Amino acid sequence: MEPDQAQPVTIWAVSDGRAGIENQVLGLAEAVARLIPATITVKRIRYDAAFDRWPTALKLWPDRMLSPDSDRVEAPYPDIWLAAGRATLPFSLRMKKRSDGKTLVIQLQDPKSNLSAFDLVIAPEHDEVHGKNVLSLLGSTNRITAEKLAAEALAWRGRLSELRHPRIAVLIGGKSKTHDLTPERARAMAADIRQSVGSGSLLLTLSRRTPDDARSVFHEILGDLPGLIHNGHGENPYFAFLDAADHILVTEDSVNMAAEAAVTGKPVYRLAMDRLRGEGKFARFHDALERRGIVRPFNGRLDTWTYAALNETARAAAKVVEVFSAKRQGKSSLSSPPHDNGEVASK
Repeated sequence: MEPDQAQPVTIWAVSDGRAGIENQVLGLAEAVARLIPATITVKRIRYDAAFDRWPTALKLWPDRMLSPDSDRVEAPYPDIWLAAGRATLPFSLRMKKRSDGKTLVIQLQDPKSNLSAFDLVIAPEHDEVHGKNVLSLLGSTNRITAEKLAAEALAWRGRLSELRHPRIAVLIGGKSKTHDLTPERARAMAADIRQSVGSGSLLLTLSRRTPDDARSVFHEILGDLPGLIHNGHGENPYFAFLDAADHILVTEDSVNMAAEAAVTGKPVYRLAMDRLRGEGKFARFHDALERRGIVRPFNGRLDTWTYAALNETARAAAKVVEVFSAKRQGKSSLSSPPHDNGEVASK
């Protein structure tokens, strides 16, 4: 399965730079680099404001449409192109031609484009993308490993190690196209969280998407509890919270946060939000997590249970290496659907 090579494989982890998207491609790139020698370069694609909202089909000259703060997509191209997000598609769709077919082109999430333009598409199950070159995952790829959690926790050990158990990590999202967090919902949610913490400790992190009025509610109701509330300023304790937690509560608006929490193997609870649209893909995702015994709806009580920790990033990385090796050998590893089974630089 390991490619026969003298030099490390070059990987570009490409996104628009938003943390939730970049962590998916970077997490997968790092997982590939744990399997084969590789160097990773982070690329961030950003368009001039005049072109940013243009659909992919109209971005016919994407290089000319980039903003000054965007990375350039120029030769020499990488051995493996790992990309996610709408901003990357104009380049992903052209990468096979630009590289004369030498670059392995992998797109994460649903590209909503011709699947044949990619060597491999890695999409969440709940997006219901089907094709012989599609690998379906439960949730999304991420950067969570036991080693990373332990390393990130070191800087916070002094502040977290003395906190009483149970330690309740609460990961709060916010308003999106599908969900909202009104003050009323935040108040009810905070009251249940306060009850569940009991004599333990609270580790609460708020998203940039958390509305200001909901943010104020959480501080009002939970601010006096032992623990820590992170507002997004200064060093981020997110990984340290996951490492220190005995239980993890996650708002239902974020696939990434739920998938990352599930990697820990710790009990994960889903916090209900105000829904702006039909349940759709989020319902399919959470239903799948519940069927696997990973997530339970939060009702103010805390239980303890075990499950096989979610390790979809490792599964995706193994598939990437398999497809890359087959490409190097001039073979196809995708004759049947793939469902069955470093060093980081920023330029």
